[in-house]
Amino acid sequence: MTTHYDMIAIGAGSGGLSAVERAAEYGKKCCVIEVKKVGGTCVNAGCVPKKVMWFAANTATQIKNAKGFGFDVEQKNFSWKALTKGRDNYIDNITSWWHGYLEKLGIDYIHGFGKLIDENTVSVNGEEYTADHIVLSPGGEPAIPHIEGAQYGITSDGFFELEDLPKKVAVIGGGYIGVELAGVLNALGSEVEIFCRADKLLRGFDSMIQNALDNDYTAHGITIHHGTQIDKVTENKTIFTNKGEFSGFDQIIWAVGRNPMTQHLGLENAGVKCDQRGFIPTDKFQVTNVDNIFALGDATGREPLTPVAIAAGRRLSDRLYNGMTDRHLEYSNIATVVFSHPPIGVIGLTEDEANKKFNKVKVYKSEFTPMADALLDHKTTTALKLVCEGDNEKIVGCHIMGHGADEMLQGFAVAIKMGATKKQFDDTVAIHPSSAEELVTMR
Repeated sequence: MTTHYDMIAIGAGSGGLSAVERAAEYGKKCCVIEVKKVGGTCVNAGCVPKKVMWFAANTATQIKNAKGFGFDVEQKNFSWKALTKGRDNYIDNITSWWHGYLEKLGIDYIHGFGKLIDENTVSVNGEEYTADHIVLSPGGEPAIPHIEGAQYGITSDGFFELEDLPKKVAVIGGGYIGVELAGVLNALGSEVEIFCRADKLLRGFDSMIQNALDNDYTAHGITIHHGTQIDKVTENKTIFTNKGEFSGFDQIIWAVGRNPMTQHLGLENAGVKCDQRGFIPTDKFQVTNVDNIFALGDATGREPLTPVAIAAGRRLSDRLYNGMTDRHLEYSNIATVVFSHPPIGVIGLTEDEANKKFNKVKVYKSEFTPMADALLDHKTTTALKLVCEGDNEKIVGCHIMGHGADEMLQGFAVAIKMGATKKQFDDTVAIHPSSAEELVTMR
């Protein structure tokens, strides 16, 4: 006899877990299927372990900077193995908690590969299960370029499997992942070179952020090769490019994007359409072209961020099972942070995007050495920009780089999401001395 559910989610990452969790709270019978580990990329090979490594890198930087504040501190040693063991234990605790929490909520968890048989049926481990609603949330996986010798590099997944800190690393790619991994490795003691095709890091970000990051990374010993196309890699990790050969690397890390894990889901069996890259298009309610099948998270190709998948999953179940007929996620003004060194936080439009969209744009910006670095030999930059439009100067973009940007942006994001204007920022009394006060005092 086939087991029937109200909702089955294929993929126990942020999107799938959030959808079934909220549905179960409404008394629905749910099942979630995962071929890898519960928690998905974010918990196991993304946000969470990345942030642990980022904190470790910050600690290394603070030790080096202690001299500037009068401390006679020496870093005697650093154990990569101790760090990664602690990180992995922390992740194991999170996944163990999830298993217990799913059981507590009465959600069935099946470890295996879920595949659509038809629009109401999923096959996993040789068994078939049916549901009124099916949620596709398989996530993504690191892309590997189709070039000779690509197998001699590792991806971000491989970074979290490294047993030792590499002495010299080539990071291929200047986006989120490449920038973050390069910063961590550099701070922990690796010699790092970034190879990217664009003329700036973080393509698509505001030019002020791009320039500040390029300058800071270069100043802190990271070599950046802009406008570089990788042609071939050899077994001894020599990299052949349009700008010559580069060698001597212990590791090569591919950070050239991510692909949706949709190719083996059996989409064709249920008539679910995807685009040429494998992403599953949906409407604003996360509905695919098949009415009872939904897609969430990275597989949709929209805003591949953990909180986005969580928010979309919860709203989906609110709409399906709690009478919130128009409940859906608005994909505008979503704040995000790049955990570089220092971190970068952004929300809304860049200056260039605003100028293309609006007739009247005014920009306020500030760049300075933060007080935290004032006594140090190796300083970082704090850079802030507000992009405003119209006569009332509604804030349509906020861009921050500097110490605390990751925590700073969350509160400002609320205000911007609510439609705050520059005058309302100006009317807010500043907290002094802080970097954040610049956002309410800029002229």
